[in-house]
Amino acid sequence: MANTPQARKRARQSERRRRHNASQRSMARTYIKKVVAAIESGDREAAAAAYKNAVPVIDNATKKGLMHANKAARHKSRLNQRIRDLAAG
Repeated sequence: MANTPQARKRARQSERRRRHNASQRSMARTYIKKVVAAIESGDREAAAAAYKNAVPVIDNATKKGLMHANKAARHKSRLNQRIRDLAAG
């Protein structure tokens, strides 16, 4: 346990940041799942709308360091490809 005032404050800040980061990370995952659900339902318009809503959330998580840039790009690319495949097939 933290013994100095400085260490106690750091522990409080770390816990507050951990909870906030977990919430933001969870939100990004939820938006990705909404796109996947729309794709699996076969509704291209809903999938495109969900994708359009998910991209800024993913980018924001990346900007804040909650998700690696390459991982974010991979998610966006794969989701977009699945939406395009839905339109083609």
